[in-house]
Amino acid sequence: MNIFQLNKKKSSAKSENHDLGDVVVQARSLPFSERITHVNHFLTGGKGCQELMYFRSVLSGADREVWVKTRDKATVCMLMFGSNNYLGLANHPHVRQQVKRMIDQYGVGIGGPPVLNGYSGLMHRLEERLSVLKGCESTLVFTSGYSANVGLITGLCAASDTIIADEYSHASFYDGLKMFKGKRYLFRHNQIDDLEKQLSLHPAKEGGHVFVGVEGVYSMEGDLAPLAKVKDLCKHYNATLLLDDAHATGVLGPCGSGSHAHFNLKADDDIILGTFSKAFAVNGGFITGPREIIQYLRFMARSYLFSAALPPVTIAAVLAAMDVMEKEPELIERLKANVNYAADKLRVYGLVSEPQAAIVSLRVPKGKHIRQLAREFDEAGIFINSIEYPAVPKHQERFRISLMASHTREDIDKLADTVEQIWLNASKVTCHEDGHICK
Repeated sequence: MNIFQLNKKKSSAKSENHDLGDVVVQARSLPFSERITHVNHFLTGGKGCQELMYFRSVLSGADREVWVKTRDKATVCMLMFGSNNYLGLANHPHVRQQVKRMIDQYGVGIGGPPVLNGYSGLMHRLEERLSVLKGCESTLVFTSGYSANVGLITGLCAASDTIIADEYSHASFYDGLKMFKGKRYLFRHNQIDDLEKQLSLHPAKEGGHVFVGVEGVYSMEGDLAPLAKVKDLCKHYNATLLLDDAHATGVLGPCGSGSHAHFNLKADDDIILGTFSKAFAVNGGFITGPREIIQYLRFMARSYLFSAALPPVTIAAVLAAMDVMEKEPELIERLKANVNYAADKLRVYGLVSEPQAAIVSLRVPKGKHIRQLAREFDEAGIFINSIEYPAVPKHQERFRISLMASHTREDIDKLADTVEQIWLNASKVTCHEDGHICK
């Protein structure tokens, strides 16, 4: 019997009646062997695990409909409302054609970091086009949006600096903050008065600088940062804006240029982060801003310097997606129309906030358990993302609905009808104190 088996009984009592978030949080404080057993017991043994709707196996390309393998190994067709493929570019004919052509020319990989052999002509072309799209001087491309956020903070900010960020910043930004050796402070979500208070209380130290971190579109809420007011405060307090524009790029502004264009603002000396994993529907990330800062980051951001470059096929997909965004602006208009239509249909069921981009966040009815409702969506053929603690605070669980330009009115009608039926069923359901369901 190994040490994990010896600890199983001890761990099972702790994880039996908890939600996944509780299990994850508790595991961090346990000794090594016990933390592994603690989490695995929950994931393999209890009813809580059976209710989890994560790691579903999708068997087809990202589109408005997908084929999914169910728990009983059946293959079913579901309406996809859980993908950030906002413009439907993952399967666009032009994107597919260009990727195939670039495979013939470049192959599938490059085998090295940009600083050595990984900086291709395609990469240079992509950086130039991203700079134009964002109205900035220069751009560098990372292998993921996550590594871009971490590289931005750890590469740019020193121990003498201060970062003041919105409390709803992305997990990757938080991980960058953990690695940051300077002072860090949070302000209440989108509360300009609180941001100004933090700026006035924490001016730059001698030899240091102040950075303000916000997001163009907040992924769990679907709301926008009050960008003009944030920029005014940054200018007044001589701070630099760090804008994570992941969910705005491709969605807001002319040709999907993002938050600045949406609000008719100039980038100035702002530093903007974006990702290819949302509207571009592939993977990768980028940072764009003043030329000298971008050049500095090429040698100071370790997650860029020591990572292999994006493969040519991914770069080709992004370049082709930008072609489509320029030539087919009606895709963004269709997406906006779908979001507005969905919001009108779903508002009565409790939106977390008024949708302003491509995300509709639906509040779980009070006293109801999100996992049971998630299973009912799944059984009704609606693929939707359930967001639990610790991704959001306790008692703020929600369903995050991602709209796409390719959705039809009939798709959205079916989603709304399903929500109505599930909410009606939820009124007949009782939750035990341990979070499990009985009827």
